[in-house]
Amino acid sequence: MAKDKITIDDFIKIDLRVGKIIHAEEVEDSRKMLKLEIDIGDEQRIIYAGIKKSYTPDELLNKLVVVIVNLMPREMQFGTSDGMVLATQNDGDIVILQPEKDVFPGAIVS
Repeated sequence: MAKDKITIDDFIKIDLRVGKIIHAEEVEDSRKMLKLEIDIGDEQRIIYAGIKKSYTPDELLNKLVVVIVNLMPREMQFGTSDGMVLATQNDGDIVILQPEKDVFPGAIVS
């Protein structure tokens, strides 16, 4: 079921960039969360993602992902998450969205 429609002006506000995962680790005392350090071109961000059931930290190293970079930082019990990695689900597995070809970290997704 589709969510409420938004305008192109709403969509333009979302800053989607390609990021490269340069470090990943399990979050202690969490069944779902991984702590990711992601290079988004002009800076590096810490993002917590609930993808632990589908990925190990080693599987994620150097992967390119799509990141919402202008999302307000979110305080979590483990630390502050400064963005969001886009993902979907397939038969219960979490699948992160990745560019089809190599692109540089910080590339704008439009």
